[in-house]
Amino acid sequence: MTAVSSAPGVAAGTGTAEAPPSRRGRRRWLGENPLGLLFSAPYIVFVLVVFAYPIVFVVWMSFQDYFFAAPGAVVDRPFVGFDNYAAVLQDPKVWQSFGNVGIFLLINVPLTVVLSLLLAYGLNTIVHAGIFFRVSYFVPYVTASVAVVAVWLFLFSQNGLVNQILGPLAPDPSWLVSSTLAMPTIALFVTWKGMAFYILLYLAALQNVSKELYEAAAVDGAGRIRKFFSVTVPGVRPATFLVLLLATITGANLFTEPYLLTNGGGPNGASASPVLLMYQKGIEQGNPDVAAAIGVILIAMVLVIAWIQRRFVGKED
Repeated sequence: MTAVSSAPGVAAGTGTAEAPPSRRGRRRWLGENPLGLLFSAPYIVFVLVVFAYPIVFVVWMSFQDYFFAAPGAVVDRPFVGFDNYAAVLQDPKVWQSFGNVGIFLLINVPLTVVLSLLLAYGLNTIVHAGIFFRVSYFVPYVTASVAVVAVWLFLFSQNGLVNQILGPLAPDPSWLVSSTLAMPTIALFVTWKGMAFYILLYLAALQNVSKELYEAAAVDGAGRIRKFFSVTVPGVRPATFLVLLLATITGANLFTEPYLLTNGGGPNGASASPVLLMYQKGIEQGNPDVAAAIGVILIAMVLVIAWIQRRFVGKED
């Protein structure tokens, strides 16, 4: 018998082909299917141009004495270190805006999670007119914010429909001109308008909850409420983390609603958000470096909140 030598690229004794080192290196960087990278390349470019580059530029701007200049003008923008951050942290309006958005998140995020899950659970079990109710919840989400804001101004103004129904129980000053009620009213508005998107996320997650789990719970004598907390809530936990994260990011970027509902964050800054303050300082007052410092602090705050949510809600059991 003559010995048969192994062919190049074939593991001895196994008969299986082994990729050459150059191909293994390409797989390590491009993956098993480089065509997938080709299809995702436009979105990668979009993320780099629209998100990554602006964030890096904002961080750089926050450490400079930056100001707007005419196109093509060569101006000196010296490095100032943490001076912009010191100016931000000494500004009471900045602290007020972060406190306002904290109140907003404390109202909006829990309401969004609870109401979206309950409504999705109800829509998932409804038999008749299910499409009608789903469309009804989704209409405010796709309606232009300016049009919906006009409706809420009609409802919650001093002589609005809500105050006419409440009569002597109506708050004075009214909802959107009260320093105490302005931000909670905005939080309710944003919760109502954006809830449809989160309902869709929960509806998709509910399709993956095994029917056998509900049947097993029913055999054990669990009622509807018990099945909801023992089967549904754990089954949609990944979706809950996603809803928490998206609601937090959206709420931290609050701008349109206080700008339109309270005429730019009134009364006396009681509904001003950090993003609205960034617009006022960067565009209206011509201090983009200070506005950039506010933005960097806001990003850090959102990252910390997202890490806490991932730690306690999004982790795997």
